[in-house]
Amino acid sequence: MLKMFSTQLAGLFKRLQEKEEFTIEDSARLLAQAAAGDGKIYFYGTKEMSGIGYEATQSQEPLRDAAIWENDDEISETDRFIIFSRNSDDEEAIELAKKLANKEIPFVAVSTEKADSSDNLANLADVHIDLKLTKGLLPDEEGNRFGYPASMAALFVYYGIKFTIEEILAEYE
Repeated sequence: MLKMFSTQLAGLFKRLQEKEEFTIEDSARLLAQAAAGDGKIYFYGTKEMSGIGYEATQSQEPLRDAAIWENDDEISETDRFIIFSRNSDDEEAIELAKKLANKEIPFVAVSTEKADSSDNLANLADVHIDLKLTKGLLPDEEGNRFGYPASMAALFVYYGIKFTIEEILAEYE
């Protein structure tokens, strides 16, 4: 089972790398604006996706100028946001996205796009990265799917953005 999961996960990472390469670069450019200036790169994640912010701020190699956004944090026009959620129709993530859009604060959203939802992150974000994770990776005996690694996919995307931000900032230093 682990070997099959590993194979499927490798395929997911390959799809993300191939299909989202340009949006990852666009995301990094947008977020690097904060790090190059006086802003912060705020991370916000719903449910299991909140762990991505901790990786960005408290890991062995934290992202420069990254912070986990708390509701009472003061936001300035030099700040940038990245919102992580399992799906693009997550109400909590959409609520924050609308606030940011109203304040004209640029932001990136990372989630699996739900096309059937009119109110979603993909429509609100300046850049949206689709995790392309519509069902679990493994089949069970009844034909259902399980093994839904949303946070692993989001962490993969985060590292793609982080490495690109670091390359961008190295050019300006």
